[in-house]
Amino acid sequence: MPFLQDNPALTPALRPDEIGSILFMCNFNAIRSPMAAALTRHYFGHRYFVESAGIRPESETANPFAAAVMEEIGLSIEEHTPKTLEDLEDSSFDLIVTLSPESHHKALDWTRTMACEVEYWPTLDPSLVSGSRETILTAYRDLRDRLKDKILTRFEAAPSPGL
Repeated sequence: MPFLQDNPALTPALRPDEIGSILFMCNFNAIRSPMAAALTRHYFGHRYFVESAGIRPESETANPFAAAVMEEIGLSIEEHTPKTLEDLEDSSFDLIVTLSPESHHKALDWTRTMACEVEYWPTLDPSLVSGSRETILTAYRDLRDRLKDKILTRFEAAPSPGL
């Protein structure tokens, strides 16, 4: 399966100007969703309220490899505390972007009675990669860069220099 596969048949229901709040969801809220949220806040924090959550957080902090590769581009997720949907202060979102099959199913179930769009962006879990530290970091960098490209494309913006 291609990473972050784009399917032209699945056009987003909401245009960027119709979105006010975005929730990114993954399994543990320690890698994919906090990275996506940090990138979106960086590029679009003036336009959108952005949050992240997971189905079942298993740690107290963001994944150290995720934090390291975000720090490489000047963004910090080191202070991120993984949380579930139940931990969110607000459950009113215009768009929920799911980054794993499990989070997608949870989001569809959670939003059955809500006026909210759910988009699925298939992303590989870099924590499944084994090998040397550099091999692992490469997988996390790949995730970061693909998320950045998808976010910029979906929400229509030119990247800031240096990121």
